[in-house]
Amino acid sequence: MGNMDGKTVEELSTTECHQWYKKFMTECPSGQLTLYEFKQFFGLKNLSPAANNYVEQMFEVFDFNKDGYIDFMEYVAALSLVLKGKVDQKLRWYFKLYDVDGNGCIDRAELLNIIKAIRSINRCSETMSAEEFTDMVFNKIDINGDGELSLEEFMEGVQKDEMLLDILTRSLDLTHIVRLIQNDGKNPHEAQDAPAAQ
Repeated sequence: MGNMDGKTVEELSTTECHQWYKKFMTECPSGQLTLYEFKQFFGLKNLSPAANNYVEQMFEVFDFNKDGYIDFMEYVAALSLVLKGKVDQKLRWYFKLYDVDGNGCIDRAELLNIIKAIRSINRCSETMSAEEFTDMVFNKIDINGDGELSLEEFMEGVQKDEMLLDILTRSLDLTHIVRLIQNDGKNPHEAQDAPAAQ
């Protein structure tokens, strides 16, 4: 099929697309997901202010055409990027997500707030505190020591450091969401206990 850089949607199976479409249209019959519906869709309730800001930032990044809604193609493009994208595609997406003010650099405060928010949403049990992790990231990849990470510093630094890449990838692991989609919104364990259709 040739080179499909940036076209991860095409790599989805028909079954996956059908499941994602069914879930999307069940949760969002209008075909356009608002921020409120986005939070409901992913079961994001009672968020801290930091986590809420992060979710809003994620919504804005998923809203590729900036119309205030996420349509099905934006939804599939975002999920497939996070789940199936190449490392450099994912890192560019992570950078855009972390660069909250959109100035082309990630500073310590932005990274720290995002890490705290991600942890509260995903309920991560990392041994390192968010502050220690942020310090480690800047110590390892802020090459010029200016307290900001450019896209180049971020891309190169994370790709050279297996541990950082692993932690960042795990922090945005959406496989639990995919399992919910595949099981029509039911917990995978509940789906296994249910009697098989005859």
